[in-house]
Amino acid sequence: MSPLRSSNRTLKTGPLQNQTMTSGDLVLHPTMRRESLRQLTHLCSSSVPKPDMPGLYWDVLGHGLLHSEHFQPSQSNNAPTLHGREKAKTLNQTFSGKKKNVKDNSHSAVIPTLCKLGDKEPRERWCRLKGNLLFLMKNKSSDASEVVILERCWVVEFRSKADVSIVLKFQSGEPDLYLEAASKPDCESWAVALGEANSEGLRHKIQQLRRLIMEIKEERSAGEARQFLPPSQVDSLGEPQFTSIQRIANEPKLEFSLACKDLVAATRDRKLNTFIQVSVVHPAEHILTRYSSTEIVEGTRDPLFLTGVTFPPEYPIYEETKIKLTVYDVKDKSQDTVRTSVLPDHKEPRADVGRSFLGCATFRVGDLVKSKEQQLTLTLRTSDGGKAVGTIEVNLVKMGELEDGETDHITTDTQDQKCALVRECMATEGISGKDNLPSLNAVLKNPICKLYRFPTSDNKWMRIREQMAETTLSFHVPKELINLHIKEDMRRNQELKDLGELAPHWDNMRKSVIAHCDQMLSMYQDTLAELGKHTGSSFKSSCSKGEKTLEFIPINLHLQRMHVHSPRLKDALYDVITVGAPAAHFQGFKNGGLRKLLSKFEAERRNTGYQCIYYSPENTAKAKEVLSNINHLQPLISSHADLLLSSASQRSPDSLKNSLKMLSEKTELFVHAFKDQLVRSALLALYTARPGCVLKKPAVPRNSAEEGGDSQHQDHPSQIKRQDSIPHHSEYDEEEWDRVWANVAKSLNCVIAMVDRLLEKDNISSIKEDQNDPSAADCKVLHTGGDWYEQLYPLVITLKDCMGEVVTRAKQSMAFVLLQELACGLPQCLMLTLRRDIVFSQALAGLVCGFIIKLHTGLHDQGFLQQLHTVGLLVQYEGLLSTYSEEAGMLEDMAVGISDLQKVMFKVIEAKSEDFLPIITGRREHYIIEVQLPAKMFELLPQEIKEGKLLRMYPVLFNVGINEQQTLAERFGDTTLQENINQENLELLKEYYKLFTEKMPPDCLPHFQEQNDLKGLLENLHQNIQAKRRKNVEIMWLAATICRKLNGVRFTCCKSAKDRTSMSVTLEQCSILRDEHQLHKDFFIRALDCMRREGCRIENVLKNVKCRKYAFNMIQLMAFPKYYRPPEGTYGKADT
Repeated sequence: MSPLRSSNRTLKTGPLQNQTMTSGDLVLHPTMRRESLRQLTHLCSSSVPKPDMPGLYWDVLGHGLLHSEHFQPSQSNNAPTLHGREKAKTLNQTFSGKKKNVKDNSHSAVIPTLCKLGDKEPRERWCRLKGNLLFLMKNKSSDASEVVILERCWVVEFRSKADVSIVLKFQSGEPDLYLEAASKPDCESWAVALGEANSEGLRHKIQQLRRLIMEIKEERSAGEARQFLPPSQVDSLGEPQFTSIQRIANEPKLEFSLACKDLVAATRDRKLNTFIQVSVVHPAEHILTRYSSTEIVEGTRDPLFLTGVTFPPEYPIYEETKIKLTVYDVKDKSQDTVRTSVLPDHKEPRADVGRSFLGCATFRVGDLVKSKEQQLTLTLRTSDGGKAVGTIEVNLVKMGELEDGETDHITTDTQDQKCALVRECMATEGISGKDNLPSLNAVLKNPICKLYRFPTSDNKWMRIREQMAETTLSFHVPKELINLHIKEDMRRNQELKDLGELAPHWDNMRKSVIAHCDQMLSMYQDTLAELGKHTGSSFKSSCSKGEKTLEFIPINLHLQRMHVHSPRLKDALYDVITVGAPAAHFQGFKNGGLRKLLSKFEAERRNTGYQCIYYSPENTAKAKEVLSNINHLQPLISSHADLLLSSASQRSPDSLKNSLKMLSEKTELFVHAFKDQLVRSALLALYTARPGCVLKKPAVPRNSAEEGGDSQHQDHPSQIKRQDSIPHHSEYDEEEWDRVWANVAKSLNCVIAMVDRLLEKDNISSIKEDQNDPSAADCKVLHTGGDWYEQLYPLVITLKDCMGEVVTRAKQSMAFVLLQELACGLPQCLMLTLRRDIVFSQALAGLVCGFIIKLHTGLHDQGFLQQLHTVGLLVQYEGLLSTYSEEAGMLEDMAVGISDLQKVMFKVIEAKSEDFLPIITGRREHYIIEVQLPAKMFELLPQEIKEGKLLRMYPVLFNVGINEQQTLAERFGDTTLQENINQENLELLKEYYKLFTEKMPPDCLPHFQEQNDLKGLLENLHQNIQAKRRKNVEIMWLAATICRKLNGVRFTCCKSAKDRTSMSVTLEQCSILRDEHQLHKDFFIRALDCMRREGCRIENVLKNVKCRKYAFNMIQLMAFPKYYRPPEGTYGKADT
């Protein structure tokens, strides 16, 4: 057998069960008898290292492999021996093909020492340790006579000062090997060297190095983690699936809180400022993924963290999942953003100048879930797994359980912060069933959850779960709206074409209008097609607010929810919809926003020449309403007429009565729609626009003084002048229109009379038959089913013909009114319509989201449901826009968009499928949103709502600018816009409160709050608006409080709903905890910092700009109100 060579021989010392010899490999089982090891000596004798010649160096690498590499031994004259000479060090180690200077555990013996095997007599041997091989030689120049493989063994060192012996014990049960050194220091040195020689120790070091490398290279963020790893599956080797965690449906899979004790600082006098970074190792991937962090607790070695860890229901976490907790000491809070994660396409270099590593610990999720105390106490160790630097407590959290404890020693001075937690489980009535209803899954997507625990004023703990979710309605509602706009505009274009022949002037005007409308229609169709291609997230980021294809989509629309579990109070939910201010960013704000543009456009229309006829905005809206009623009622009347004939043919009295009732109701509505004088005057104007019309002297139409808005006509002489200029044709019979629509009513009366006669005769026939009158049979034969049908048929046809004539004339006259509106303002009119559609689309998406969330959370509140169908729903918007530069234009857009929400009404219907997305119908002047509920939830509604009663919305907007631009507006600009908006909406809020007090029964008022309390708040709000103080944020606080007390829906908006909105929402949440749930007053600021530093809002910033930094700088924040400033280290330069 040839000697073992480094080029093709490898000595394997790991687990070798059931392995066989392969070419080039020498396999040794650890259980080999020591005598057999001598055979290895002969194989290696020619290459055993000697003190004065090169030899083989054995290096232990990962996976238990021994690789041989050439080395040059030390030429030191002080070669170590077992009798006191210095240890030899070999510094040339080849590792992965590169020379590195590392410590080599190489010990040589050049003087005889004593060796003893088992019970045999001691013998003098020369010793040489290389890697995990201990060579024993008879003398200095001889070859090795024995070699000991130091695997699966351990070193025993005698502790007495006089004893210099070392004992090697083997797991295989082989005889012990005794070595005796010359002195105690040499004995200790060799004990360490022999103990570290085996591959197990080195493998442990390698694992520690790997963990350290993973920590250094860790770039994955919490945002990436929420893209969720693929679900575990059974692999090809038949490995079992991972064990799921059993929790309540739609509740977070896992939640726990953290605390540290007895942390060790690098220096004795160092006051630690610590936080914990939480990372996840998925069992299938073995990749460390950064998940979340706690807040920073300052000045204590026993930090109690208020920020917990929560994993949402969709997160793939199992009992086999490992969670790593890494504790850092923050040296400079301004550098705290080094912890912030950056997505791959915007990677930033790591910079650890602001923090230092203290220690880490890892645990299995299954260990925590199955622990009897539902608590783990882990030892924090340094990166090499050696030194203990403190302990960390992990407490499993359930929102249905109460964590009670003495918090007397918890103060804002965290230097002495301590807390003895006493965990007490209580069967409290949770609201998880109402909190996460299955039907909401169709609306809310990608939830982010955060967990906190805060002390109350009576030294108890309350738990807060903060949630944020985007909504599919961000794209669903705009797409539905655009589709309705396309259909409406196509109908309008067709109605313009159906006007018939017009004089050349009017015909050219019509052609120009249709051409412009076709271009606008094409733009809507292109936008809808682009939105149909959109995939991915369900929200529009702040960076995309200027994109043309996404201009109908609301900016950064999210639900922000706070679920509070207090020790002595009922669980409560607080929802705020956060969204960027509805505004047309792509079109820009050079000329202002809608509020200014619409006013300017209306003034210009009044002053146009005689090329078109001026109709007021009210009349134009009325024309659109008439057209809408025609399109809605005509098919209904025709359908009910057919049902009437069907009932007559079947000779069904009850069915005949019902059909007649429905026909009468719809026909009366139809006739009423044409009594407006606008129709009469428009018919006259259209008649004069026909070709070949013989014109006589102009005269004022009889109805000009009767048209809507008499006072308005008096205020605008130019309007009267143009309406005076409408020619009056002497041959035009103005009474003809009265006769036409009156014929519809007469025809209906004939139908009613005939039905009454038929039913009366049928009744007489039945009476005679009951009295056994012989003539009853003749009467029955006389009035058969065919007779009923034949007598009703001509009357119904006449009704349809009369109605058709009315429809034709009314449609043409109203289309002519719309022609005037478009012709007077091309192309500005269409551009303003587009801008208004864009702003309204963004506002409506948020409103629909808010209504659905409010309906789901209030399903079990009978008082709220009664208020909903009796009074309506209050929708309060909080604006944070300045009145300076472009933001003034945004505020003008926003004010109009929110005001337009008054034309929206909601209707709740029972879902017939698994698709719970809302259905939108209507036109630009009036929309109905049908919200679908599952059958079980629909049954909880009051009868009025189930029967389809329309639910009104009352939107109000209060705006207070808080940034540095508002400072400029207050000092050098104009704040009139903000003052006017706040004053106007205060009146709307008072109107809603008046309706509320009038329509709601007195016994419901205590349920909503004391009436005097609301009166006082409204009066306080009125005084603050009148005061006109700079950056008076109390206006927003009061408006928000009133909204919550009136069961309204809360919205918070700034330019992108990212930075200022985050400051406002977190302040509102902490204020609610203080005012409603007894948050300890000393913890208000700390709670505020927790939510801003590690809460959902910083995750919202990350989603938008791929960086966890609020887009503020120090100069900007100097202009902000005190409580709207983020904590140090969380703001900086960011592209918004």
